[in-house]
Amino acid sequence: MPLAIVQSGRRVRIVTVNGGYRLKARLAAMGLVPGEEVKVLRSSIHGPFLVEVKGSKIMLGRGMVQKILVS
Repeated sequence: MPLAIVQSGRRVRIVTVNGGYRLKARLAAMGLVPGEEVKVLRSSIHGPFLVEVKGSKIMLGRGMVQKILVS
């Protein structure tokens, strides 16, 4: 399932990123790589998506979180 539909407060593990090299490299630089666990801090319909990974809070756009598949 895409990260975009995960409810706030849940922890999920990244399975894959459906994007090109540039998107994968950008997310990897932020620590968002397959196998990594993330906690969804804010998942509202409007505004940025907020996650916590390795103790850091990261804001992501809706287009990015649609391409991150999690389990």
